[in-house]
Amino acid sequence: MATKVMNFKMEEAEILDMKKVASIYNISVTDLIKNAIKEYVDELKRDPYYRLTVNVQEASSEETEEILSAIERMSDDDLKISSTKRFKV
Repeated sequence: MATKVMNFKMEEAEILDMKKVASIYNISVTDLIKNAIKEYVDELKRDPYYRLTVNVQEASSEETEEILSAIERMSDDDLKISSTKRFKV
């Protein structure tokens, strides 16, 4: 996979905090940022909204609002996996 460069701005206090944490754990600030972003993206990908919309292509703003409204009305019980099936390919 190709590596790309990204630039972004952060508050100086946040940068100093990251440098301190990275130093204590003997890792680079770059690795700290990459690991934190990966962990956060993985968390978002487990979110019901993402799971329900990841395969929806070109949803209109009305469709998006309808999906969000339906998700907001769901209880934790509604969002639990009720059964699983395994398929061997």
